[in-house]
Amino acid sequence: MTDQLREEKANRLLSDPLFNEALDTLESDIKDTWFNTGVLDNEAREQCWLSLRLLQRIRLHLTSIIETGEMAKKLQEYHI
Repeated sequence: MTDQLREEKANRLLSDPLFNEALDTLESDIKDTWFNTGVLDNEAREQCWLSLRLLQRIRLHLTSIIETGEMAKKLQEYHI
């Protein structure tokens, strides 16, 4: 897959309302679970924290693909 195609697909995903709704709903559900864990349920809280970090990393990875593509275009524009 070319870098340009990767950028387009990542942009499409991050612009898709259903995709964002899904990630936001997952984040909200995980936070609700986290906030409602018992005092001694460290393992459940840790799993929730890891899940939230994973959602953040997915968004950051897609954003990084887009930004890398935009930077490559700028470099080509300026013949660098």
